[in-house]
Amino acid sequence: MKIAFLTPEYPHERIQYAAGIGTSIKNLAVALAKNGVRVSVFVYGQNEAVDIEEEGVKIHLIKARKFKILGWYLHRKYIQNYINTYIVSEGIDLIEAPDWTGITAFMNLKAPLVIRFHGSDTYFCHLEERKQKLKNFWFEKLAINNAQAFIAPTRFAGELSKKLFGIKKKRIETIHHGLELNQFQNDNALVYEKGMILYIGTIIRKKGVLELPAIFTKVRRKYPIARLVLIGSDSYDIQTKSDSTWELLQKEFERKDLNNVTYLGKIPYQEIQEYIKKAHVCVFPTFAETLGMVTIESMALQKPVVNSNIGWAQELIVEGESGYLVHPKKHSEFANKIVDLLQDENLCVNIGSAARMRVETVFDIEKTVKQNIDFYKTLID
Repeated sequence: MKIAFLTPEYPHERIQYAAGIGTSIKNLAVALAKNGVRVSVFVYGQNEAVDIEEEGVKIHLIKARKFKILGWYLHRKYIQNYINTYIVSEGIDLIEAPDWTGITAFMNLKAPLVIRFHGSDTYFCHLEERKQKLKNFWFEKLAINNAQAFIAPTRFAGELSKKLFGIKKKRIETIHHGLELNQFQNDNALVYEKGMILYIGTIIRKKGVLELPAIFTKVRRKYPIARLVLIGSDSYDIQTKSDSTWELLQKEFERKDLNNVTYLGKIPYQEIQEYIKKAHVCVFPTFAETLGMVTIESMALQKPVVNSNIGWAQELIVEGESGYLVHPKKHSEFANKIVDLLQDENLCVNIGSAARMRVETVFDIEKTVKQNIDFYKTLID
């Protein structure tokens, strides 16, 4: 079996950008290769055109091109022609692409196309209750129409995408993203920086970061030595038109609290695990996700997590057992869960241990890769 992935991101030193989509694709691509599947990854929008082979995966960097007119169309046709060359020469059986931006709209690929619901603009606009550009919906709808089938990382993401795009007869399979668990080991789970609350993710409104100042103020009233560490790229704010959400965020903190806040910006992916291991509690008050890779990574490292309770999150955590689920707008409740964990070491240990067991049961890549292979076979045979 020969499977290809089309993506704008992938964790590699020569690739410009990598976040949740790239991480989940790499985890699956490497696991597929270990199971005897020949895997190619096509990463578009890059500064160079180069082929790399790593961990049994062929990585093709597609150099970005600019077009004076009809760039939205010619860009896609350029990628299509590039991929079709390899589909024919390498005998690729199936290609998988993300729903984001409808990148496969207008493409006529010479292999069956599966779209995985990593999170479309349509999906996120719905969750955030903001108006979507008609052009964006059009691109994503055309891409959906071109696909033979779909994979959703949570039932929630699949059902909502089905409703938003009016998918009726095509198959949607729920397969969770997985982690290679031997890469997520925390042999010193009882060693951490007391009072350190960690957020990892883009500094953007939809991730709930603007709720953190009110939550943190309430935490410090009961646990004064608490400190908040944020890791992730800064971003444009769609509501205020500010170029920096971090600048907005700083203004929301009370001055005395801001002294206990550290923003590290974007750091290499390889270093993030060390910060998770240092954390006392990890927090993810997001309003919009399809799954949330960093949540399950934190759980795998035996960290107690206080997470958003919206839709998809209820498939990650068993409330009160392997973590806590709270709506981001319920600042007092969110803060109280954090304080409960900060004040009770035994509770932290128990929640962290249960979180690891939850990941081993539901998000082990050794299990999810077999589900992917079985699903691919139904589309190829």
